[in-house]
Amino acid sequence: MFALALDTVRLTVRRPFQWREFVQQCWFIASVTILPTALVAIPFGAVIALQLGSLTRQIGAQSFTGAASVLAVIQQASPIVTALLIAGAGGSTVCADLGSRKIRDEIDAMEVLGISPIQRLVVPRVLAAMVVALLLNGMVSVVGVLGGYFFNVIMQGGTPGAYLASFSALAQLPDLWISELKAVVFGFLAGVVAAYRGLNPAGGPKGVGDAVNQSVVITFLLLFFVNFVLTALYLQLVPAKGM
Repeated sequence: MFALALDTVRLTVRRPFQWREFVQQCWFIASVTILPTALVAIPFGAVIALQLGSLTRQIGAQSFTGAASVLAVIQQASPIVTALLIAGAGGSTVCADLGSRKIRDEIDAMEVLGISPIQRLVVPRVLAAMVVALLLNGMVSVVGVLGGYFFNVIMQGGTPGAYLASFSALAQLPDLWISELKAVVFGFLAGVVAAYRGLNPAGGPKGVGDAVNQSVVITFLLLFFVNFVLTALYLQLVPAKGM
């Protein structure tokens, strides 16, 4: 899998680039993930806002509810939700597509003809997953923040001014950059894992189904581990605002 990731990076800059395949994969992955991602982002933002709102009232820091909920959505919930949907909806489809090509010997036929399956099939799909993850992360951030604002201000009786003022006082631009970086990295992981399991299924259609399940589980495991590493590095390298 690591070798496939390196080959994908190396062949990304090699011509000819499969623009048609890339655009088709971007459109397909976006079409199957936009609506589920938006629907999942709303309860994520709502749960974070309700939980933090209750906690901040208990400790007498209700004025910081906006900053805490918005930072939690942007830094953690948004890229994680995006990656889960990219892996679950888009990655599973990529894995099934490549796996079906493999058991029909299409991949072997391409290699016999001197065509690199990685450059022709894997690179456009991995890049499409990265681009769609980057764009979806922005959408999830907006939806999650709006959902948190609604539930904090409307449901819990918070003040809109305090919600927005605390956010602007504690949030900073690098919080958005780390969120987008996480989304790109998670999209890359989802694409590479799906491609690897799709190119290496067990024999027959049952093997393709097992490969799809394995790709989703492996992506989820890598997702939370890499998220921990990136978050730890960010907190060490970027000082909090006001410190």
